[in-house]
Amino acid sequence: MDARDKQLLRSMRLELSTEVLVDGVVIQYLYQEGILTDSHVQEIKAQTTTQRRTMMLLDILPTRGPKAFDVFLDSLQEFPWVKEKLVVKRRETTVQDPAGGTELAPRVLEAAPTDQQLNRLARRLGAEWEHLALCLGLSHTDIYRCKVQHPHNLQSQVLAALVLWRQRQGRAATIRSLQASLLAEEVDPSLIHDMLEGSPRALP
Repeated sequence: MDARDKQLLRSMRLELSTEVLVDGVVIQYLYQEGILTDSHVQEIKAQTTTQRRTMMLLDILPTRGPKAFDVFLDSLQEFPWVKEKLVVKRRETTVQDPAGGTELAPRVLEAAPTDQQLNRLARRLGAEWEHLALCLGLSHTDIYRCKVQHPHNLQSQVLAALVLWRQRQGRAATIRSLQASLLAEEVDPSLIHDMLEGSPRALP
């Protein structure tokens, strides 16, 4: 799930837990679309109150891949006002430059990261790269394969994972989504600046 969507679910957690009843259409739709497994459904239903069931779902959703948020929106057929609120807030979410506080130029944010940028990022990332890869939607199996392919070179492992993310996501693999994931993992902001070195910024 995109880091911005994770943050949105976190920020609206209490509101969603009181307004959304997940017992009926919501969890059945998520199960039908493959977002929830049998064990997830049982775990949610085992909660003693409707509020706890919704909170359990909100805990599970961020771990269920890049499509989880959109499918969750589709599942809110009985709660159109909640869906509309989520859509509006999602639209308003922006990624900001942590050092200067200015928003990056849209053309920079919506572009796909170049090989040079990914390599620059791979060079700077340390052990946190695995958490970043998971945040970007890669699986533990994907990470294992990157390690096996480059057993003695950490930078090559990281670069392989980033390239795989870009291939898998296609046009959705933008600097915006990558930067949001970096910020979600609390990466040093200077690392982001190094990655985007030479990129044009929006005027203050």
